[in-house]
Amino acid sequence: MSLLVLLFWATPISPLLVAAILVAELLPLVLGAPLAGVLVDRLPNRRLLIIALLFQGIAIAAIAPLMGQPAFVLALVFLSGSGRAIAMPAIAALVPHIAGEEEATRGYAWLGTARSVGNIAGVTGGALLAGIFGHPAALLIDGATFGVYAVLLAFVRSDRRPSGEHEQRPSALAGIRHVRRDPVLFAAILGLAFFVGAVVVINVADPAFVRFVLHGDEFLLGAMQACWMVGILVGNRLAARLGTVSQAAHALAVTGITTGIAVLIPAAFPYVVAAGIGWFIGGVSNGVDNVTANAIVRLRTPEEMRGRAFAAVSSLVMGANLLGTAAAGGLLLVMGPRAVFALGGTGALLSGAACLVFVHRALKRERSPAEAGLLSN
Repeated sequence: MSLLVLLFWATPISPLLVAAILVAELLPLVLGAPLAGVLVDRLPNRRLLIIALLFQGIAIAAIAPLMGQPAFVLALVFLSGSGRAIAMPAIAALVPHIAGEEEATRGYAWLGTARSVGNIAGVTGGALLAGIFGHPAALLIDGATFGVYAVLLAFVRSDRRPSGEHEQRPSALAGIRHVRRDPVLFAAILGLAFFVGAVVVINVADPAFVRFVLHGDEFLLGAMQACWMVGILVGNRLAARLGTVSQAAHALAVTGITTGIAVLIPAAFPYVVAAGIGWFIGGVSNGVDNVTANAIVRLRTPEEMRGRAFAAVSSLVMGANLLGTAAAGGLLLVMGPRAVFALGGTGALLSGAACLVFVHRALKRERSPAEAGLLSN
């Protein structure tokens, strides 16, 4: 909700401000991963998550009276992103303790479903609230939702309490080293980063594609995004059935291919129905890769360092997202939105195919210890 409202607010001021808001939101996720992982692997996760949520809520609510000062807005967006940088690995590490190790993948699927419903509600609610009550009121309400989330978590009994002496715990960069040294995990996550970086260019090109290629308006853009969100809901449920490293890794790689195909459909057939089908397929792929990425990290990472591993993965994927977003702005200056879609779709398809090859080779060379343990039980 807050991101939508801020982009609506910034658009008539300057396109540079729009880009700056997106960068301010993503940058803490990239730069703050080592510190976030340290905190998640040293402090009780439920309490840490509650603090991070309250921090985010306060930062977002504080934007409301300062909307006349873009510099302060950017600083507060950065602070909110810092809270999110901690909340994301904390949530991912906490899910197996709430759902149980054997049901963790289903837990990630339900979490993804809730996020998708929240995204749909946030986009719709943000537009309505901003239109009826104004931007500051919408931001205050959005800030309050983080407080509600924190209160709900206060009633959750399960927690992840890292154990062991400080000296025995891995360093701040251990999550990055762990991902790099695990062949299966590295192949899957690196492939994910590449096809995310390729396909994210459509996020910037979406408005121009809808307006100049499909000859639509804001309502059509919202409908297209709704197709993607509905697809995510379907993808989350499909991914909940995957229980082993091999299944999750292969499924994640395949989503790169299907995402590329999904984006190429509207590029090749610039019609509303074809675009809607493409957006839906892209959403299904997005839902599957969200769940499988978390599942692979969980299955391939010792419990005591999952916070660092989840933070490292978030940093890598968000870094690719940031680079793709920045590149999209430059691409739109030299080519049309349809060509940008074609380029992004082709890049995602090729990245997904390469990821599938390397994941298959890595799995063939070694059998996952985590998966072997699950099968033996």
